[in-house]
Amino acid sequence: MRAGRWRRVASQVGRSVTVWVVSTLTMLVLAGILPDFRLQSPTGDSATRIAVTAAFGAGAFGVLSAVVWPLLVRLFLLVPTLVLGLLVFFLNGALLLLALRLNPAERGDAAPETAVVVAAVMSAVASATGGALAVRDDDAYRRRLYRLADRRRRGGPVGPATPGTVFLQLDGVGHDVLLAAVRNGLMPTIARWLGHGDHSGRGTRPTHRLTSWRTDWSSQTGASQLGILHGSNHDVPAFRWYEKDRGEVMVCNRPTSAVELQHRAVAQAGHGGLLAVDGASRGNLFSGGAEEQALVLSIATRRRSRETRSRAGYFAYFSDPANAVRTAMSFLAEVGREIGQSTRTRIRKDRPRVGRGGLYPLVRAFATVVERDVVVAAVMGDMLAGRTAVYADLVAYDEVAHHSGPTSRDAAKVLQRLDRSLALIESVAEHAPRPYRIVVLSDHGQSPGETFRTRYGLTLGDLVRAGCGLPVSRKAERTHSGAEARAAVRAALRRPVKEGREQYRPARGSEPIVLASGNLGLVSFPDVHHRMSKEEMDARHPALLTTLANHPGVGFLLVRSEEHGGVVLGPFGTEIPLERLDENPGPLADFGPGAVEAVRRTHSFPHTADIMVNSWYDPAEGEVLAFEEQIGSHGGLGGAQAKPFLLSPLALSAPPEGLAGAERVHDVLRGWLDEAGGPQVPLRKAEEKAA
Repeated sequence: MRAGRWRRVASQVGRSVTVWVVSTLTMLVLAGILPDFRLQSPTGDSATRIAVTAAFGAGAFGVLSAVVWPLLVRLFLLVPTLVLGLLVFFLNGALLLLALRLNPAERGDAAPETAVVVAAVMSAVASATGGALAVRDDDAYRRRLYRLADRRRRGGPVGPATPGTVFLQLDGVGHDVLLAAVRNGLMPTIARWLGHGDHSGRGTRPTHRLTSWRTDWSSQTGASQLGILHGSNHDVPAFRWYEKDRGEVMVCNRPTSAVELQHRAVAQAGHGGLLAVDGASRGNLFSGGAEEQALVLSIATRRRSRETRSRAGYFAYFSDPANAVRTAMSFLAEVGREIGQSTRTRIRKDRPRVGRGGLYPLVRAFATVVERDVVVAAVMGDMLAGRTAVYADLVAYDEVAHHSGPTSRDAAKVLQRLDRSLALIESVAEHAPRPYRIVVLSDHGQSPGETFRTRYGLTLGDLVRAGCGLPVSRKAERTHSGAEARAAVRAALRRPVKEGREQYRPARGSEPIVLASGNLGLVSFPDVHHRMSKEEMDARHPALLTTLANHPGVGFLLVRSEEHGGVVLGPFGTEIPLERLDENPGPLADFGPGAVEAVRRTHSFPHTADIMVNSWYDPAEGEVLAFEEQIGSHGGLGGAQAKPFLLSPLALSAPPEGLAGAERVHDVLRGWLDEAGGPQVPLRKAEEKAA
């Protein structure tokens, strides 16, 4: 045992010396290349003195990075996280200048801007060298990963015999998209789990099974993740909707709305959530009842405390300067990649296409680089800390697919990188203090198609105003994207999150409020305090429902009828009561199995809009028309958006056939935790008693 310990110490010392030597050589090379960086006195020095100066500078820079950097990162967690990403280079440069000043001979010097470049290169080289040397050293690899673990559990129990479960949500990845990626060799890790063979083409024994499930009518992360994590998504009719009793627009990725929705779900389900006992929630809209949270939107409005550190995962990741530099460089590279890709689509005049300017390159880079790296690191820390249940959302694919298309080359590249993240998490499981079962799932898919505005030259709001006899602006107004990456950015930018209430509390005038959630539109009349009936709308705006139902870009409408209850409206005067849809689905026939049940359930919600508008759908091509500026959309019925996947280990029981609704997925996941010997999700009475 003692001999093994000394061998590990000797190995660590050897790697440290090698990294120091490589850093010294890197510094010498940069001194010869960069005119504003020198390692000798103005009068000149011998080669030996220059080498000694470089060695001292490299050593001092390494020590400062290891000792001072974590303190700086903890200090700068008080500033917006995106700002911290830009500060990485300047902080590194400052540490290099300090290292040069510590040289007693005072020979080294560099211009500030040059110090930033030198420090970045040295950190990258040191990281690559250390990683290459530790590839075959499991102990070194484990120690490196342990630095990412949450130290607050150091005194807690470790190494339970029961397996833990990691739920990894690949946001927006549909079942068929995943299968295509496996067939095309984009996701070798998942291919191996499914027994489709390894990189050499040899068959492997499957360890997982792949099943599809059907979303609710509101096929978006807010409804799906709320149902999965908390067991209830009752009264979530869309991504955004207007609540007449509160006079407020609810938006799933708005922090205060997320808090309210979580409270409602807990009350409806009667328990704290899937992760209420020994769980961790990473990068999600909702907490799932977990005590350990990072980048969770529903706590972004709270003041900083030990219990509400929504950015706690940042310190664990950025405390390693090599991680910080690598992520910052990847962030800038991703911004450049997006600018290049969007430029090519404009030059080629690709169709369909949406605008990708403004802040979008930064949002995409945050989702595909920063959010991914931090969330994956947090999951690794949770596994090494031995937590029982972890649920993490990786939003990269969803963000890119909205703007590039769900089957685009851009989106395929994101799937490749996500697969590498899965492989890394799988390797960490081998070093965890307990066995882990990895479940991969999605919350919805995406359906392709051009936007409603592009095809018809007007927005849904314009069409509604025309049907009401109101003036229509010639310039169609864009609807902000509902991509989940913006929720992660919002949680990372500041705490508490401040919101302009006037944006979400429209005046109670007579003009309709028109909201979009992918290819699902909602129309509400704020001056009428109840859900208007078809008869009331016909009396007030005789042409409105006919205008909407007969438009070629609209698939069907759902409204309340005083005579029949809920009715579905279609073109050519089609009007079918909900109770008769089984015998005659009418315009719902093209939307596939489950559409009738989904529409009926939404009709029962207290805050369903006066008019629910689902866009046209082409079953042959799987295309829809988004009411938002997205060429890959989700939020309503039609196509791949309603067909996400569930990839589960064979050691767990198979999900039931025809799994429909996020609430039923919650039941399946909860059952798997029970099978693994994990803690039972406590009921509300037990929670109140414990309080």
